[in-house]
Amino acid sequence: MINFVKNDNMNIQTEKLGLIEWISKLNDTSIIERLKSIKEDYSRSRDWWDSLNKEELDSIERGLKDLKDGKVHSHDTAREVYEKYL
Repeated sequence: MINFVKNDNMNIQTEKLGLIEWISKLNDTSIIERLKSIKEDYSRSRDWWDSLNKEELDSIERGLKDLKDGKVHSHDTAREVYEKYL
């Protein structure tokens, strides 16, 4: 399985390099504008939540559970406890 993932990643890298080379030689401004539009649309549509890994998602879920269970401290309490480290 590792080899498959590695090969797939290598193929993606090869494709990206091919696109970079093609774009670097491109003189058609209409295509460049369309590519910029695709990039902007992609950047806007990508939610930061979707880029979190399982460990980060689990940590957020634990924090939300702590909040629901009342296992929280005020900002003032946190400042008092950690003031010596700041």
